[in-house]
Amino acid sequence: MVICLCNGMSDGDVRTAAANGATRPKEVYDCCGGRAQCGGCTATILHILREMPGEKAQA
Repeated sequence: MVICLCNGMSDGDVRTAAANGATRPKEVYDCCGGRAQCGGCTATILHILREMPGEKAQA
């Protein structure tokens, strides 16, 4: 499912970034080659990061 229209990121992209060590939205954007734009996806990114086993997402 696409969660970031500005960068074309899917929930799978966020999960992959988290599996590669991303713990913050900025790190997810960096891993996916994007950047924060409108910010509409930040809450969803945080939610996905927090539900990942063993991850401690930070705002």
